[in-house]
Amino acid sequence: MKFVLIVLILILGVMIMNCKENNLTEMEKYVIEKKGTEAPFSGKYVEHFEDGTYKCKKCGAELFESSGKFESDCGWPSFDEAIAGAVKEIPDKDGYRTEIVCANCGGHLGHVFTGEGFTDKNVRHCVNSVSLDFSAKTNEAKAYYAGGCFWGVEYYFQKLDGVKSTSVGFMGGKTENPGYYEVVRGSTGHIETTEVVYNPEVISYEELTKYFFEIHDPTQVDRQGPDIGEQYRSVVFYATEQEKETTLKLIDILKKKGYSVATVVQAAEPYYKAENYHQDYYLKKGNLPYCHSYEKRF
Repeated sequence: MKFVLIVLILILGVMIMNCKENNLTEMEKYVIEKKGTEAPFSGKYVEHFEDGTYKCKKCGAELFESSGKFESDCGWPSFDEAIAGAVKEIPDKDGYRTEIVCANCGGHLGHVFTGEGFTDKNVRHCVNSVSLDFSAKTNEAKAYYAGGCFWGVEYYFQKLDGVKSTSVGFMGGKTENPGYYEVVRGSTGHIETTEVVYNPEVISYEELTKYFFEIHDPTQVDRQGPDIGEQYRSVVFYATEQEKETTLKLIDILKKKGYSVATVVQAAEPYYKAENYHQDYYLKKGNLPYCHSYEKRF
């Protein structure tokens, strides 16, 4: 029965993706699916510099932050950096250029060039506007925590005021887009991770991280309760030095309280969302986590 449910979920996901793809205009299909190019200076994002995130027009995956966009006068939107793991580079059929595509769906974006000296990063992702959607910046930030089975970690973070959304996935491994069973076998090096999207005007990163240390046992090594394995180890993935310093400060407080903290503080790496049947697991199932509970420690 469980196998049938998983198959149905996968089929539904494909149907939803196909529905989205079928909504592309003829021009979008020409560029994204047939690897065409829009005319220079014709795209709506050429002179667009609003704060926010540029996403794949075909599948909605986040590709570029506005902070990486710059004026190149080439006629197409230019970025000197892509979101980690979001854009894939492949040799162009012309034999000398490097094509860039969405790592999630394979949709054509444009080409990447190096050595032009436009910015200190010396990279230019030249992207067709029609390959992109844009989401304006909102009062939100992301945090990444690993503390055993990601079902339970997500369940508790969903209870907090100021948390806008959550998802579960994998971080810290050596392969792209790992599947759940690959991670369970230990062949990818990934860790079960929860992505927390929150409003920093309502709840701070420090408050989130304190809570993280209270919803799992940070003294356990490569396990959490009955779940044993490196994929269940306790990790805080930081995106900024401030997040790193905040986490280390909290660990120091716990150590002074007598806790032998095993939590690793590690720089964030590409995050890969897990299969749909893992998302909101306990909300869908209607019961409580088997290896997580709240214990006040601060």
